[in-house]
Amino acid sequence: MLLSRSGTSLLIIALCIAALGILSIYSSTSQKEGDFWQLTYKRQVFWVMIGVALFLLVSNFNYRRFWDATYLLYAVTLALLLLVFILGAVRLGAQRWLKVAWFNFQPSEAAKLAVVVFLARYFSTKPAGALSLSVGSMGFVRAVLIPLAFVLVPVGLIVEQPDLGSGIIVFLILLIMLYVSGVRMGYVLGFVLAGLSMLPVFWNMLRGYQKDRLLVFLNPNIDPLGAGYTIIQSKIAIGSGGIFGKGWMSGTQSQLRFLPESHTDFIFATFVEEWGFFGSAVLFFLYYLLIRQGLNIASRTSDSFGRLLALGICCMFAIQISINVAMNLGFAPVVGVPLYLMSYGGSSIAVTFASLGILANIDKQRSVF
Repeated sequence: MLLSRSGTSLLIIALCIAALGILSIYSSTSQKEGDFWQLTYKRQVFWVMIGVALFLLVSNFNYRRFWDATYLLYAVTLALLLLVFILGAVRLGAQRWLKVAWFNFQPSEAAKLAVVVFLARYFSTKPAGALSLSVGSMGFVRAVLIPLAFVLVPVGLIVEQPDLGSGIIVFLILLIMLYVSGVRMGYVLGFVLAGLSMLPVFWNMLRGYQKDRLLVFLNPNIDPLGAGYTIIQSKIAIGSGGIFGKGWMSGTQSQLRFLPESHTDFIFATFVEEWGFFGSAVLFFLYYLLIRQGLNIASRTSDSFGRLLALGICCMFAIQISINVAMNLGFAPVVGVPLYLMSYGGSSIAVTFASLGILANIDKQRSVF
């Protein structure tokens, strides 16, 4: 159960971010009535403890076994996503969760990691050191269309739940993995241009409220009491935080319940209102350290599968963190994705710590390959 130096660093940084999240969750829910709200921060403490246990377990599980289990993992992920439509619990108008005993599990969170594992294996079929040769020589069908077909299946199931945010993240993971895997740049650019040309088709496939969210992203004031309400309140909360914030449990937007989902998707606004620009700088620095540690691990391993797996996990973190923060600031549409290690939710915490455990094991095993 011994951790490497990098594994210990990953765990410490993650726990620091999680502690900030617990403080913000407590602050945003302490004034709300009912047992659910009073127990929310305690549940988050419990999820973090489970997450640490998962980290320690996975960090001692040889990541190369994911290579052998890739297609099984992919199939199980699809089965869980399909099961959501049959047995899934409906919350806030979306059917995204499977109730397992007392735990609500969100398969779309696990799907992000499953897609990273699948793409890491797909683009590292040659021995270590031959990555650029194997991928660079692929034609457009093998390099782009085949992985696209495999990724579009879970993306379609996730978007249909509906969970547009997670679907977009999985799709962006594919796009960045194409680039870091060494696929010809012309293929990547062609893929991006083809995707942009399909935007009118995607627009017509969106639900009404999803279109409203995209429209209010351009101008929140067209529906200030409806679709634009949350982003307006989020921007007010962030702006009112100033340099050093209003102080813990002293924010007005979250404490007085003006800001919806202040403990989940918009916890960043809650945090910045109370801790200000200085607090957000500390949070960003911690995320930077976490992702940099992952990139360092990727650079140290000579195994192409391990390198791509580490890069994919770092991409997954960077994409979702960026989208959530941009959403809180009004720089991106409200698509409903949690902020890693900060937002309340057991599924996100579990997948995050498991992913960090994989990174720790990659660094531990690098000398073998």
